[in-house]
Amino acid sequence: MDIARCLATIDLLCVRDFPAAHGRIEAGSGGPGYLMAELLTSDDFWEDDGTRWEETRTQYEADRDGLTERLTERWGPPHAVSLASTFLRSQDGQDPAEPWATLSAHVPDIHLWKVPGTGRWLALGVSQWDKELPFQLLAVVTPAEPP
Repeated sequence: MDIARCLATIDLLCVRDFPAAHGRIEAGSGGPGYLMAELLTSDDFWEDDGTRWEETRTQYEADRDGLTERLTERWGPPHAVSLASTFLRSQDGQDPAEPWATLSAHVPDIHLWKVPGTGRWLALGVSQWDKELPFQLLAVVTPAEPP
């Protein structure tokens, strides 16, 4: 993982304007009230016996934790937040705020900071939509209060 590149991307998200409509941005996606960068993306696991999947999951969590250490030096320790209840609420027909509702469908927990002087929240999480699909290390910036 290139920590300097990841930090530069996070810095950009913290100051960039939010797009008026949902769509792709150079580092990922965005929409009204959020920006989401795909900092790292693994290969898929269609032909894996489970060994590579476990190694990759462990590595992506370690990469998230390494980036968390660098951001902790800037902004202090993060809040550790489970998105499980947000996911359950969205499955029960409730309408949690975005980007939290969508994020909860593929990211079980996040490291969360309130970015000083911006009114924005930064979340780091490891995403995987399904067992065969790639892992992603995501950074999400939003003014929406966390769940």
